[in-house]
Amino acid sequence: MNQRAAISEGDEHTPVADLAPVVTSASEPQSLRDAAYEAIKHRIITCAFRPGEYINEAYVSAMLGIGRTPVHQAIDRLMLEGMVDVMPRKGVIVKPVSLDEIMQIVEVRMLNECYGVRLAAERADRDEINHLADILARATQWIEARNSEQLMMLDREFHGVLARASKNGILADNLAKLHDHSLRFWFISLNRPGHHESVQAQHEAILGTIRDRDPDGAEAAMRAHVEAFRENLTRSM
Repeated sequence: MNQRAAISEGDEHTPVADLAPVVTSASEPQSLRDAAYEAIKHRIITCAFRPGEYINEAYVSAMLGIGRTPVHQAIDRLMLEGMVDVMPRKGVIVKPVSLDEIMQIVEVRMLNECYGVRLAAERADRDEINHLADILARATQWIEARNSEQLMMLDREFHGVLARASKNGILADNLAKLHDHSLRFWFISLNRPGHHESVQAQHEAILGTIRDRDPDGAEAAMRAHVEAFRENLTRSM
C-alpha cells in the first residue's frame, strides 16, 4: 500500500521505517506541536496532500514520528487558518481550491502586500536587502535545476523577508498567513512554460525598488507581481 492510500483509507498500521521522522529526540510539547504544524502545512502547500484529500491523524502521526496529541493540535490550528476542514464522521479533509478563493486572496494581497512593500522600501535595513539578494541568487541555481519545491520555498522566504522589512509586526504576521494560503495555488500553476523565470524577474524588479528606496516603484512592482499571479492561476484552473 502506498503512502497516499494509507492516508485516504485510514490504515494505522502502515510500515513507516522508510519515512524520515521530523522529530528524533525528546522535545517540549510546544515544539512538537509546531513541528507537526510545519510538516503538515508543508505537505499541503506543496500538494503532497492534495486539495480535497482526506488525511488520517494516526497515519500522519506515524509518518512524522510525532504523537497523536501534537498532530491533533496542529490540525486544529490548520483548520483555524482555513487549510483543512474537519468533516463530522468523515475526518480531516484538505480544503479544496476554488477560483473564488483565488480572487479573494488576490484582492487582499493587492491591499496588504502593496502597502507592506512601500514600508519595506522606506525601512528595510542593509541585512534585509542583502538577504533578499541572496534569496534571488539561490533561486537562480534552482531554476536551472527545475526544482519547483525549492523555488516555492524561496518564494515564501522572499515574501517573508519583505514583510519583516516593513517593520510592522502585525502586518508581517498577516502577510505570512496570507502567503501560505497563496503557495499551494502557486504550486498548482508552476508547470506553465517560463513561470520560474517570470517570478524571478518580478522579484528582481521588487528588490531593485527596495534598493532605490522607491516606495511608488515598489508598490507598482508588487502590484504587477500579484497581478501576474492572478493571471497565471486563472489560466491554470
